[in-house]
Amino acid sequence: MLYHHHGINMAFTGNYNEYFSEATDVDAVVYLMLASNLIHSILPDATVIAEDVSGMPGLGRPVTEGGIGFDYRLAMAIPDKWIDYLKNKKDEEWSMNEITWSLTNRRYTEKCVAYAESHDQAIVGDKTIAFLLMDKEMYSGMSCLTEASPVIERGIALHKMIHFLTMTLGGEGYLNFMGNEFGHPDWIDFPREGNGWSYDKCRRQWDLVDTDHLRFKFLNAFNKAMNLLDEKFEFLASAKQVVSCMDEDNKVIVFERGDLVFVFNFHSENTYEGYKVGCDLPGKYRVALDSDAWEFGGHGRVGHVVDHFTTPEGIPGVPETNFNNRPNSFKVLSPPRTCVVYYRVEEDSQESKNEAGAVKEVQQNTNSSHEESRSAEADEPIQMLVPEIGAVEDEKEDEPYD
Repeated sequence: MLYHHHGINMAFTGNYNEYFSEATDVDAVVYLMLASNLIHSILPDATVIAEDVSGMPGLGRPVTEGGIGFDYRLAMAIPDKWIDYLKNKKDEEWSMNEITWSLTNRRYTEKCVAYAESHDQAIVGDKTIAFLLMDKEMYSGMSCLTEASPVIERGIALHKMIHFLTMTLGGEGYLNFMGNEFGHPDWIDFPREGNGWSYDKCRRQWDLVDTDHLRFKFLNAFNKAMNLLDEKFEFLASAKQVVSCMDEDNKVIVFERGDLVFVFNFHSENTYEGYKVGCDLPGKYRVALDSDAWEFGGHGRVGHVVDHFTTPEGIPGVPETNFNNRPNSFKVLSPPRTCVVYYRVEEDSQESKNEAGAVKEVQQNTNSSHEESRSAEADEPIQMLVPEIGAVEDEKEDEPYD
């Protein structure tokens, strides 16, 4: 409604003439400004989110600044990028630079809600990320009673990484579509003439995540831990977002959000021992969240009680002499297809005590739903914040879950 052409046969390039010309429907823009202002006047705590694919400047700025008044805008290009990669690129063809650019390509000071997938992927005719990753093996390979196949191993690992990277780097808010948090296998299809007015796919199978012997519980637990991490550290609300490394050869992305350090290793095989990562603040770092932890369906390869001490880099005050433009660094273990978050430990301070309490609380909140997980975990203290593309095949009856 922002434009007289309604976006039909229009490919926006970012040229400002595309937004500020006679093609823009001024009456529609003023209407949205009035509506946003009215909503915030009546409900000051209301959150108003815009859905716009054109990239209209000022859409997410206050009316008092000449903006249209929305609090957030949806980062609508992100799901398309992930679907394109999963459908058209081999793992070794994934570009760390392109992924990072797609996630961070948003207007400065306009807050975005990021999401890896939505109803568009869940509706019949398309495929969710989980289905693109694991396809028909989701019906037979999700049992914990059997060893995971390479397809399931890859699918679970990348499902966690894709959603977490989208959340942490894609914006100031995060959106999840019902069921995608645990990799719901089936699409949604409302009753219609084409399916004989069937209600069979007009549902979400919530029991899957509650079935203890199915691997869906691991994806759900990690999704919960993602949100608990932000609840405790509030990194999404932080203006500090620095990408220090996009390593194409090793398929690694390193960045800081708030005071947390995130390390994503997308390589399908390589484990990096002593991988050097840059950071802003000096001190001691520990694991806050690890996608490879047992309780998330991982292999437990990263030590959670290990202290990582920083080393100063370069000449103080001369960023170009630093390591990846960061004044400090520390070394980590980075297994393939994992993401690990590190937090800085404040030594001998009340803040440290509060932080330790936060870690313990999150452990209890997440682990309470996994009381019967691997017995080996009980022997080791975990100091971690735990936690129309690709048409669907012809409609068929559900295959049983093991």
